[in-house]
Amino acid sequence: QVQLVESGGGLVQPGGSLRLSCVAPGIIFSIYTMGWYRQAPGKQRELVAIITSGGSTNYADSVKGRFTISRDYAKNTVYLQMNSLNVEDTAVYYCRAQRLQSDYWGQGTQVTVSS
Repeated sequence: QVQLVESGGGLVQPGGSLRLSCVAPGIIFSIYTMGWYRQAPGKQRELVAIITSGGSTNYADSVKGRFTISRDYAKNTVYLQMNSLNVEDTAVYYCRAQRLQSDYWGQGTQVTVSS
C-alpha cells in the first residue's frame, strides 16, 4: 500500500510563507506526475500545481507567481513553496502521485492563513 506523507502545514499570517513537503516511498518516484491539491471548507478539491516526471509544471491561476512546485528525485519528495499567502489559501493541502492507472493520495496537511 502506497502512502504519501505530507508535512509543513500550519498557521501563518497573511503575506507569510510556508513550504509543504510530500514524501512518496514505495513508488518509482521519477516516473510519476506529482501534484498538490487543496480543499477549503464547503468547497470541492481543486488543483494547485503539478509537476511531471520531466519537470514541467502547471499552476492554478489563483497561485501563479506566488507558489512554486519542485521535486527532489533523490529524496522521493515533492515540495510546494507558498509565498504571499492570503486567507483564501486556507485549506487542507493534499499530495497526489499519478501514472496511468496508478493514483495515490496523502492524508493532507492543514494550512491556515489568519491574522
